[in-house]
Amino acid sequence: MDALDLLVNRRSASRLAAPAPQGEALDNIIRAGMRAPDHGTLQPWRFHIIEKQGLERFSALLEQAARDGEMDDKAIEKAKQSPFRAPMIITVVAHCVEHHKVPRREQLLSAGCAVMAMQMAAAAQGFNGIWRSGAWTENDAVRAAFNCREQDAIVGFLYLGTPQLKSATTVLPPDTAPFVSYF
Repeated sequence: MDALDLLVNRRSASRLAAPAPQGEALDNIIRAGMRAPDHGTLQPWRFHIIEKQGLERFSALLEQAARDGEMDDKAIEKAKQSPFRAPMIITVVAHCVEHHKVPRREQLLSAGCAVMAMQMAAAAQGFNGIWRSGAWTENDAVRAAFNCREQDAIVGFLYLGTPQLKSATTVLPPDTAPFVSYF
């Protein structure tokens, strides 16, 4: 699949199993993330790879955070199980710095672009994933676990693995008219 086909037919995959990307495939994914647009060459991102025993630790962290948040039993169990949706998760943190030319907003967008690039690099190599966010990105215990400073933000959790559902290689082209105008 060439790059344009990959981009215009992009689909997230939520049912993921082993194997996860390893070795050169994982290196390619990280390198793709580091090629995200980066005004000022600040490299405003940090990638935390969660796999194997790390999934167990992340599960325990989310379970405890859910308990501390006084969530009901169903929500606690969901939090505990969520890391096991894929064999690997990459937590992407926008590592923001004060800069006279590059506002925090641009640094957040750059880290978000890194997630997209990483997902595309995974798909280009036969893997796939899904970008998840939600309340855990703002949770103090989760933020602390990923060394977030006050000015940092978790932009998402990129779940990666081998897709279990075979989808069509192309998707119906969207009607772009409602989204495009010329100035």
